[in-house]
Amino acid sequence: MIEAVGLTKRYGAKTAVYNLSFQVRPGAVTGFLGPNGAGKSTTMRMVLGLDRPTEGRVTIGGLPYRQLPNAPRQVGALLDAKAVHGGRTARNHLLSLAQLAGIPARRVDEVLGVVGLHDVAKRRSGGFSLGMGQRLGIAAALLGDPQVLLFDEPVNGLDPEGILWVRNLMKQLAAEGRTVFVSSHLMSEMALTADHLIVIGRGQLMADMSVQDFIAHNSASFARVRTPETEPQQREKLSAALSEAGGQVMPEQDGALRVTGLALPRISDLAHEADVRLWELSPHQASLEEAYMRMTQGAVDYRSTEDQKAGLMQPQPPGYAPPQPQIPDVPQQGWYAPPPPAPGENPYATAPPATPPADAAHTDQIKPEDSR
Repeated sequence: MIEAVGLTKRYGAKTAVYNLSFQVRPGAVTGFLGPNGAGKSTTMRMVLGLDRPTEGRVTIGGLPYRQLPNAPRQVGALLDAKAVHGGRTARNHLLSLAQLAGIPARRVDEVLGVVGLHDVAKRRSGGFSLGMGQRLGIAAALLGDPQVLLFDEPVNGLDPEGILWVRNLMKQLAAEGRTVFVSSHLMSEMALTADHLIVIGRGQLMADMSVQDFIAHNSASFARVRTPETEPQQREKLSAALSEAGGQVMPEQDGALRVTGLALPRISDLAHEADVRLWELSPHQASLEEAYMRMTQGAVDYRSTEDQKAGLMQPQPPGYAPPQPQIPDVPQQGWYAPPPPAPGENPYATAPPATPPADAAHTDQIKPEDSR
């Protein structure tokens, strides 16, 4: 188990993490979420002893990482897939890590097979793609068969098959009773992978709860209602009936109605009483991304603005028109695709011209051997 108590990290006048306390328990995939600059990478570095906390403490199994006996056999991590000597082959990279931790060499071949790099084990890692580098980093994390695993953006650069593989791997590791701590910006993937969430913003804890509770606490469910498009009066009648019953009705761009404050059976009864036919009546549950955006909208440090294109371009004089490309006039008469060659006819043979050129003496003659 990973436990942080009052964790604080300052870099000069900047506070990256402030008074952060949480627990990452075994047997579940814990997602670590937060906007860019929230302090996720700094927190993971402090867990692994790469950065020393300014205040507070963080322990793994009750001990700081630096005090763990043979730490690579107990904790595996992927923080930077590029932290590899590019001149070494994939197998030699893992073999050097195994020798430092007293891990048998046969384990190197095992993890290469697990991550799907067995066929490229003798290739230099400097020529690996981003996705292959991620697989090599995951292999290094699994090398010591540890009980605690930390992954920072593990699916970055992977194709759909690789993303599915990582998802299943995380679930399998957690099902074996291991502690799995995963940081990611892909909300859709976290919704499918994580069981528990720890969300931070500007270095402070914002949420520590299950995925289902997080969505329920940070979103509002609603019902989507649609009436026949050819009868707009029914839509207005239903909207008035729902509002009179205490529901909040908002029109959507595609003509449907978004209804909150009323349960689906109640909406159906009101439509029946008002003699309104329904084409759609469906519940809508907010996604993890919607709930996350709602919670963290006040903790985002880097926001984009509209691109004021007109302000970046030099003003043109009055009456200016951009030059138009000159397209030569091509006569259309006689421009047809040639017929297919007859059976036994050479399609590459040069046919003689139907009419000799006017100035045949000055016309370049193409010999059959020159056309090849």
